[in-house]
Amino acid sequence: MIVDLANTTSPAIAKRLVKLRDEGGAVALGRVLTLVIVAAPEDIETSVEAANAASREHPCRVLVLSAEEGDTDTRLDAQIRVGGDAGASEVVVLRAYGELVTHIDNLVIPLLLPDTPIVAWWPRELPTSPAEKAIVDLAQAIITDTVESADPLGTLQKLRENHRPQHTDLAWTRATVWRGLLAATLDQPPYESVTSAIVEGDSDHPSLDLVAAWLAQSLRCPVEIRRVEGAQAVTRVVLTRADGDIEISRPSGAVATLHQPNQPVHTISLPVRTLRECLAEELRRLDPDEVYAEVLTKGLARLDGWNAVSTRGNH
Repeated sequence: MIVDLANTTSPAIAKRLVKLRDEGGAVALGRVLTLVIVAAPEDIETSVEAANAASREHPCRVLVLSAEEGDTDTRLDAQIRVGGDAGASEVVVLRAYGELVTHIDNLVIPLLLPDTPIVAWWPRELPTSPAEKAIVDLAQAIITDTVESADPLGTLQKLRENHRPQHTDLAWTRATVWRGLLAATLDQPPYESVTSAIVEGDSDHPSLDLVAAWLAQSLRCPVEIRRVEGAQAVTRVVLTRADGDIEISRPSGAVATLHQPNQPVHTISLPVRTLRECLAEELRRLDPDEVYAEVLTKGLARLDGWNAVSTRGNH
């Protein structure tokens, strides 16, 4: 069911949610968190689709905030989606116009579920306005996606300089399977030290740098990044040891090959992870990701082209 509310207020939306819940028999107590999405108008549907899919694992209330440009009239238009149009969640899309654009934090507060964690997600660019930063201060977990930003590596640098413990990035989540495979290959005899590593992939993909930084920080060895224009995210990792190279290669598609010394070649399913998979993974854990924090603030500095930064943890 979809209900449109034109020129409305947050308290009026909250009352309508209660009425819809009473009429439809929805159980609000089953919601485990509030997911606040701050999205550009063109990103609303993609974000809601991913949130709906993730909500089947994490039932939640989804609040989508969109600052609409080009209209000077101050008003709030809303759309409530419940039932089949909202997965296992209830979705409220808030479109702010005029002066309300600078006060979107106040719009969301009356709609937050009581006594549940707040997760804030920026699907494309980092929060910049005072109102967006106020939402950051409300949230127990903050999710961004440097892959989708206009300047992926520049945005990653900003995250380094302003890292918060509760902050994570979907560029890191996209590399979860790669990190698991690499760790598994090293957790086998002969347990020799890695002397150097190569990480190859898309020239502008932040996951490439994060995987390389993770290896450099964990193995304390030189790591070379080989950037390939137009490649499919991370495409190849080589770990060099005294007994020979370990290589995982996925030049394209969803299948990778694993080469290890004195072993047959293994074929591994390794598709590029979808947005909904990454979002669902991040909603499973709302505590600080200490490994990601170490990679971001220390690991990147071990790579060529990334200088050490003085992080200011509470910004």
